[in-house]
Amino acid sequence: MNTSVLHQPASVSKPVGVGPIHVDQGIAFRVWAPHADSVSVVGSFNDWNENANPMEREDGGHWFALVENAKIGSQYKYRIQNGNNVFDRIDPRVREVTNSVGVGIVHDPHFDWQGDDFHISSWNELVIYEAHIGTFSRSKEDQPGGFSNFAKRFGHLRKLGVNAIQIMPIAEFAGDVSWGYNPAHIYAVESAYGGPVAFKEFVRQAHAEGFAIILDVVYNHFGPSDLDIWQFDGWNENGKGGIYFYNDHRSSTPWGDTRPDYGRHEVRSYIRDNAAMWLEDFHVDGLRYDMTLYIRSIDGSPDNEIPEGWGLTQWVNRDIHSIKPGAITIAEDLQNNSYLTKSDHEGGAGFSTQWDAGFVHPIREVLTAANDEHRSMAKVRDALYHGYNGDAFQRVVYTESHDEVANGKSRVPSEVSPWDDGSWYAQKRSTLGAALVMTAPGIPMLFQGQEFLQGGWFQDTDELDWENAKDFRGIVRLFADLIRLRLNREGVTRGLTGQGLHVYHVNEVDKVIAYRRHFDDDPRNDVIVVANFMAESKETYRIGFPQPGSWVLRFNSDSDIYSSDFTNVESYDAEATDDPCDGLDYSAEVTIPPYSVLIYSRSEAEPGDTTL
Repeated sequence: MNTSVLHQPASVSKPVGVGPIHVDQGIAFRVWAPHADSVSVVGSFNDWNENANPMEREDGGHWFALVENAKIGSQYKYRIQNGNNVFDRIDPRVREVTNSVGVGIVHDPHFDWQGDDFHISSWNELVIYEAHIGTFSRSKEDQPGGFSNFAKRFGHLRKLGVNAIQIMPIAEFAGDVSWGYNPAHIYAVESAYGGPVAFKEFVRQAHAEGFAIILDVVYNHFGPSDLDIWQFDGWNENGKGGIYFYNDHRSSTPWGDTRPDYGRHEVRSYIRDNAAMWLEDFHVDGLRYDMTLYIRSIDGSPDNEIPEGWGLTQWVNRDIHSIKPGAITIAEDLQNNSYLTKSDHEGGAGFSTQWDAGFVHPIREVLTAANDEHRSMAKVRDALYHGYNGDAFQRVVYTESHDEVANGKSRVPSEVSPWDDGSWYAQKRSTLGAALVMTAPGIPMLFQGQEFLQGGWFQDTDELDWENAKDFRGIVRLFADLIRLRLNREGVTRGLTGQGLHVYHVNEVDKVIAYRRHFDDDPRNDVIVVANFMAESKETYRIGFPQPGSWVLRFNSDSDIYSSDFTNVESYDAEATDDPCDGLDYSAEVTIPPYSVLIYSRSEAEPGDTTL
């Protein structure tokens, strides 16, 4: 029986939408192929017979058919004829595929979210954990890890204290092993990870455990391999990608000749609808856009800007925040461009926040310098102060990310001590960096395994070394204690959640820096951070304090509860007297252990036990 829409009664109205559309009569299909001479739906429901379900040409280059015997789970493709050429294509908007070079599957849109109504934390109380589904936790068969394997480690992340998981891209990519930044089908969830239903279960469970999910999306290029949208309907110019891509010099990116045509309405909608899909259908809480520099420009040069790319990000961000007002959108641009996080009313791109190159690069340089005399406290000071538009939370601060620990660079412990990434130096300087991340103004981010001194560099074939989590359980506790303080879990370090920063002590000779973090200028919320960037401890070292009296030592990164290798130089609460120092009216003598951070606050409340 031919069930094409051409033979439907006139009373049957066409549903809106593109891709497979569930209707009472079956499955409707709509696809954009403006240069095709004919299109048909072929699949398991018609024995892949191109004559069974021809599609009707519509205005705007779309084609439509209603297939009554297609159903959830049916496999299908579009058979497209252009002149003498005939080829099968996977639906550009398919939600599920057998694999990147396989066939599309009609996905079941129904899912029991069990009342999921999760809300992401406010950005000043957010700690992000970046992770890769394929390597975070592999299966016993040594296959790429999937959503279910990852979820088995939620207990570790809960004890660590993070409250947002940013996962590297999960859109279907070529093969089963990848970082994810080579999307072949941006609407489909990677089959090797478990597919769309498994991802929904992952998000639902993450929310139940208290984690927001932030998803990496790749809109600066597609592919470049396994791309069925390449010359999708047979048309192209200059031998380039056809209707979904620029067909001139603007197509060129560092990853291939596959930059989407941001000026074409159908392509803009393809990207905008994809972003909306993750929030609406998969309940994710935010998106992190990969390298926006190559959305807004051809090659990163201000002379080669792509205005329609900038306009696209404005539109997508505006709609995301309309769909889900609390959602966070993060730009990876790394050019210190404040307009990325300005509102579109001000000419900005409308991102919530952005990865901050002005923090990570100088801080890593200071941490990994071979000699103490080469550590610049001015660079640390400037990195702490760096920001965008007067809002501390318009930046994400970190010392490790998937980019910073690959492409010729290693994890901080391995950069510090290449031959022994568990050495005293590696432990001390990597945790010194972690303390800076957790006490600096901004949204702090960790990269998977950072909390247990994962060494080497990131590879998509290597699982995290979970034995390290046992061997360095004290370091895991150190990170957990820092996160507890950063989120003010005990009510004694609210200053770390505020906008305020005053770096008042910068000693280039002794390599010591001290700063005040504050919330709404209320002195009761003040937090004082003191950091020593030398291998020698500083005894009876005087620094200024903003108020007199007792300052309780909340954290000492040199404590031997964190590592038996630490010297456990004893530091105590500080008693500030009216001896002016550092431009402040009060000061106290403190003992600062080597490569260590001390955190003080005023409240007399006792910090809780955070033993993991």
